[in-house]
Amino acid sequence: MGKISQGILGGLSGKVGNIIGGSWKGIDYIRIKPSSVANPRTVGQVNQRTKFTATLEFLQAIKPFIKLGYKGLAVKKTEFNAAMSYVLNNAITGTEPNFVVDYPNALVSRGGLSGALNPTTDLATAGEVTFNWDDNSAEGNANATDKAMLLVYNPSKKESISLFDGADRTAGTQIVAIPTTYAGDTVELFMAFISADGSQVSNSTYLGSGTAN
Repeated sequence: MGKISQGILGGLSGKVGNIIGGSWKGIDYIRIKPSSVANPRTVGQVNQRTKFTATLEFLQAIKPFIKLGYKGLAVKKTEFNAAMSYVLNNAITGTEPNFVVDYPNALVSRGGLSGALNPTTDLATAGEVTFNWDDNSAEGNANATDKAMLLVYNPSKKESISLFDGADRTAGTQIVAIPTTYAGDTVELFMAFISADGSQVSNSTYLGSGTAN
């Protein structure tokens, strides 16, 4: 049991509740003993850490794209934190302990600009990915001058290739060069649009996965 000899601000020796007192070089001190966690590795805690790690690895690899795609949601938080919150809560799938990112639901860009119409991809040519889409510049709030934002994510290498100022919405096609080291790897493909002045972005569209050549 602790003993207080000079009031609460000094002279405490030992432990009183979660307060520990002592003396060092003639100076009295007190500190609070940190609360202990009975089981810091419960199933729920482990699952949450696994989900967090899967989200973090994905977003770190596409960080430049996220910085632009989530800039409109960076209110009292960073673009990265806004994306972390969305993906963690809306785009994680699997059963414990194997949780992974659910790419079709993982929006890498979020905004009110009209998105892509009938987008497709082609990986037939070595060292590149061709993105195609239909011109919908006359619909919604789309503009002919909107630029394609394109993302090629390589999960096995935990890296990505991004293009932020691609072809105009009216062009309907854009080629993205990828490293020869991607050959044989599965890549995940996304696209969105950004207005010419950079003030608006669309929600991203997941275009599926494919094997790079």
